[in-house]
Amino acid sequence: MDGNDKIDMGEKNMKMEKGQAGYIAAQKRKLGLQALLGFGLVLLILIVGYIVTKTRVSLFTVIAVLGCLPAAKVLVEFVAILPYKTIEKKVAEEIDTKAPLLTTAYDLVITSRDKIMPVDAIVISNHTVFGYAKNPKTNPEEVAKHIKNILAENRYSKTTVKVFSEYVPFISRVEGLNSIIEVNHAADKKLERAIRKIILNISM
Repeated sequence: MDGNDKIDMGEKNMKMEKGQAGYIAAQKRKLGLQALLGFGLVLLILIVGYIVTKTRVSLFTVIAVLGCLPAAKVLVEFVAILPYKTIEKKVAEEIDTKAPLLTTAYDLVITSRDKIMPVDAIVISNHTVFGYAKNPKTNPEEVAKHIKNILAENRYSKTTVKVFSEYVPFISRVEGLNSIIEVNHAADKKLERAIRKIILNISM
């Protein structure tokens, strides 16, 4: 586990939900532990079966083989999310500080038919979505287009979506959006939550 996956002990004890900062790190721990326990149980069943029956071909073997299926599924999920990193805590805290009036989501791994595109953070202000994706494997224009298309399919075609690969222009735009809401007091939280939910649905 890399440095970006380190979070406070208090956060380890809190159930992480998709969209929260630290979600990817929490999923790595959860899936890794589930896979380890799953295959450990399979091995235990095989050992007990051999001790009891003195043969490798028994009902215990059948049970162990069936037990491999859910364990293997969890392992696949663990391997899929393993390359991706949790957003740095200080970055998430700065975004929260500078965008208290906006709707946020963190630790996204956006999936399309052809690609997997990690996005560190998004902020939503009414019909505007700004994202920050520092991973060089994520094409900002491509992931923005994909999110916009998915939103359009869900009847949110008027939404503007822009993703930044650099943090400074992203946080500057975030501050601007927050200032607009602060002056106009016109945040549609129901709309923002709906958009956030749709984006989370296309994330691992």
